[in-house]
Amino acid sequence: MGRHGFDVTMVTGAKRVNVGQNQGKITMKVGVNLINFGPSANPESLRRWAQLTEALGYHLLMTSDHIAVTPDVQARYPAPLYEPLTTLGWLAGVTQNIAIGSTVMILPYRSPLETARAFANIDRLSGGRCILGVGVGWAREEFAALNVPFEKRGAMTNEYLAAIKALWTQDLASFDGEFVHFQDVHTAPRPVQSPHPPIWVGGASDAALRRTVRYGDAWHPIRIRVDWFRDTGIPRLREFAQTEGKPMPALCPRIRLRITGSPQPEDTRVAGEGNLDQVRGDLRALAELGCQYVLLDSFYDDIEATRNSEAAWRMLAVLAEQVLDLANQTIR
Repeated sequence: MGRHGFDVTMVTGAKRVNVGQNQGKITMKVGVNLINFGPSANPESLRRWAQLTEALGYHLLMTSDHIAVTPDVQARYPAPLYEPLTTLGWLAGVTQNIAIGSTVMILPYRSPLETARAFANIDRLSGGRCILGVGVGWAREEFAALNVPFEKRGAMTNEYLAAIKALWTQDLASFDGEFVHFQDVHTAPRPVQSPHPPIWVGGASDAALRRTVRYGDAWHPIRIRVDWFRDTGIPRLREFAQTEGKPMPALCPRIRLRITGSPQPEDTRVAGEGNLDQVRGDLRALAELGCQYVLLDSFYDDIEATRNSEAAWRMLAVLAEQVLDLANQTIR
């Protein structure tokens, strides 16, 4: 029985495994991407996602962002869809210790004053457990529905990040930019975390890496291959950090979780996809590369995954019981 009275074995049939001898202590934390959309999304399902994730000992629960479910969004993130600001505020009250955040908030969709205020409030309501993951967005039809210029989304995201950081770190904030202007805005309550909640920046383009270095605390790429991440992604990020004279951001990738009965071809699979030995190897490799967090995504573009949360819950339980010793920060 978990800390919240949630019986993990009722969902998974799993039994806890004793810690083996071939473990090494790691500092990497592991989180879960909550499916906040699709046929199985409802208040009870979201509550069970949160309770199971926390009961199994995962460190982080994140959720995705869309506002207008236009046809391009519906094809990948079908309705019903629970908007992340509302959902994260609710999650702050139904969880106790787990960090919560967005993967990723599309910054151009909202005024930075709204985003900064909402996340400061969520950080307060959760006792300092909030992470802001951000991205520029991809859904042209959704941008059109919101009357936001798609071609300017990168520049808007950069400016909005600067404005949000001003609002989080000053009692009385002002900002004068191309896309946003405000004067003498009272910001209380400011976030619990100092100087502000962590900002994770998504994307793998040069613009995204530059954005990470200039405005972010961590790089949050998705659906990576370990060899690309090690040999290309991290060196490129380091180069941008050196060029900008900034510290190297933390590494917090989001990877696919798809556990299969047999090994998957090494030349085509992404990190987190394959049998337990392959997934275990991926997590060890990411820990050795110095990742601060790894976020597990049981959805990606698999619409069927949104119809059956039980299958995702079973994978998370199997991983926690047979691969990870989350309480002791080790990989079996």
